[in-house]
Amino acid sequence: MNRPPLSPDQIAAGRRLGVALRAARGDRSQAEIALAAGISPETLRKIEGGRLPTPAFGTVVCLSEVLGVPIGELAEIWLTATPETVGR
Repeated sequence: MNRPPLSPDQIAAGRRLGVALRAARGDRSQAEIALAAGISPETLRKIEGGRLPTPAFGTVVCLSEVLGVPIGELAEIWLTATPETVGR
């Protein structure tokens, strides 16, 4: 079964999520956060860089817990349209 390609809005949402997670990580290393969340540092690099725009829900929940960011806040970031994505 092939997965349909992501829409521009989904890609933009993934980038926003990555930026927010990177900001929440602050000075802590990717390896430290990734291991605490039960994912690989490479997976966290991809999420933060927007190269993995639709991470698994469980991954986002674990990152939320480790970073101390409410999951609702991350959902809001995902759902918030930016001027460049409105009307697509």
